[in-house]
Formats: sequence, C-alpha cells, structure tokens
Amino acid sequence: MQPGQPKGNGKYAHGKTGLRRILHTVIHSRDGFVATFKGEAAFRQLLLLHGALATVALLLDVSRSERALMLMVCFVSLLVELLNSAIEAVVDRISLEHHPLSKNAKDMGSAAQSTALLMVATVWAVVLLG
Repeated sequence: MQPGQPKGNGKYAHGKTGLRRILHTVIHSRDGFVATFKGEAAFRQLLLLHGALATVALLLDVSRSERALMLMVCFVSLLVELLNSAIEAVVDRISLEHHPLSKNAKDMGSAAQSTALLMVATVWAVVLLG
C-alpha cells in the first residue's frame, strides 16, 4: 500500500487519533485560512466588510437573537468564500486552459458567494428596517 492511500476499509492510514488528530486539523485549518488570506483579494475584502458589520452588530440596539443572526450570516459568507477559493484552486490545479466545465465550476462558486451576500443584505435589512 502506498503512503497516504486508503486501506481496504476506505480509511486513511495516517495514524492520527484523539488530540493529535485535532491538533493537526487545527494546523491544516490555519494553513488554509492563511493561504486564502494571502492569495485571495476577495477574501481580504470580505474580512474587512464583515469585520465592520460585526462591529456594528455588536453596537446596535437589537435583540440577542437578531444580533446572533446578523453575525451568523457574516460567518456564512466567509465560509462560502473559503469553499469558493478551494474550488478555484482545485480547478486551477487540474488545468489552467479554458474549459466550459472549469468555467461552470468557478461561476457556480461565485454564484454561491453572491447568494451568501444577498442573504447578508436580506437579514440585515429585515433586522434594521423591520
């Protein structure tokens, strides 16, 4: 069996369990966050936007559940951008040549982020204007 290949039961033989597995998960998550921050201007822009929105949400006179919802949709948008960036990285890893399926994958990731931002705007508008 090659290193890094799954065993016959479909599980990878990395040997990490318990706290060691959690530590490695945190390290890989940090690496993904840093790579996205360094490589994706859109992610940096969204961090600024949602950082500002989070600050405003904490200062507004709204209920705890409204504040939680306003903060939650900001985190959802950041999560969608992380996934969108991952899709783009995989598509670019496969090939940099133009292909309709590559375009579709990138456009779908962009559409997901647009939908997330629409959700942010809708929730904020309902809370502030409702």
